[in-house]
Amino acid sequence: MPLATEYAFVLPRGYVDRHGDVHRTGIMRLATARDELEPLRDPTVSGPDDPRLTVLVLARVVSTLGSLELVTPHEIEGLFTADMAFLQDFYGVINFGTQEEYEALLAEQEQAPPPPTPVGAAPQALPAAAPAAVPTAAPDADSPPAPANRRAQIEEMGAVRR
Repeated sequence: MPLATEYAFVLPRGYVDRHGDVHRTGIMRLATARDELEPLRDPTVSGPDDPRLTVLVLARVVSTLGSLELVTPHEIEGLFTADMAFLQDFYGVINFGTQEEYEALLAEQEQAPPPPTPVGAAPQALPAAAPAAVPTAAPDADSPPAPANRRAQIEEMGAVRR
């Protein structure tokens, strides 16, 4: 079975572009060492704990966002905080997590309530985005279920790893 290197996602709220269009579906690819190293060379990044590092890394690995085929730091900076947090979790799971954590993140997203409807707007249906195929691993009978608080479980991007 080939290694899956791209994963589909649906943002909780969505990126709103300058025309007012909302982009919720996207594709993130697995990160390479270069994706994590190159942003450290950016003069606007002060070090591995700089929050801008996360923006630059995500801009490198998010290959599409809705109809946008070029995702830059500008789009990542324009995300709502819920979407930014989701992408950080998603990045952590697809790059460092297990198959079970990946499936748990997708299940959590499916069970999440839809975003609030703005005043005067008609509710929108959640866009369908099937996750990209991932290699399956046999579940370990001794492994505990995935925790509800994923942000505490997944290593933050930019943290120095030893």
